[in-house]
Parts: sequence; C-alpha cells; structure tokens
Amino acid sequence: MNQSLMKPFRQQNRRVISYVPRVEPAPPDHALKVDGFRDVWQLRGKYVAFVLMGEHFRRSPTFTVPESAQRWATQIRQDEDIQD
Repeated sequence: MNQSLMKPFRQQNRRVISYVPRVEPAPPDHALKVDGFRDVWQLRGKYVAFVLMGEHFRRSPTFTVPESAQRWATQIRQDEDIQD
C-alpha cells in the first residue's frame, strides 16, 4: 500500500477547543423544564442546565441524560460558590 495516499490518524495543527459556557439572559422560551431537577431544561431532545449567576444564566453543554446536566450545574455552583 502506498503510504502517501493514506490519511494521518489525526490532524496535526488543529487547535484543541474546550467548552466555554454560554451566558444568556434567560432559558429560551421553547425549552421545557424537566420535573424533578432544579436546573435542567429539555432543548431539542437534549438536556441542558441553566445556572443563574448574577444577572445572567450560564448554559451547560448538551447532555443525553438529565442527571448529567444537573451534575454539571451542581459543580458550577460549587466552583463559583453560589449560595441558594
């Protein structure tokens, strides 16, 4: 097999992108609050957590299960030392 025709396993010069939580004024109108969870909303079939920080909400990445979104919200509250 000709080695020059094979693709490399990974792209060498691609930056690593880490998730930066979005800041939003409020959860979107089309998001549905998930019962039994404090900070979790259903958005386009996925689960997202919104944590109120000051005057804005911080939005999590999307999760496939609501428990993961709530864990993210709890961790953000602990990291930022947000009081209930």
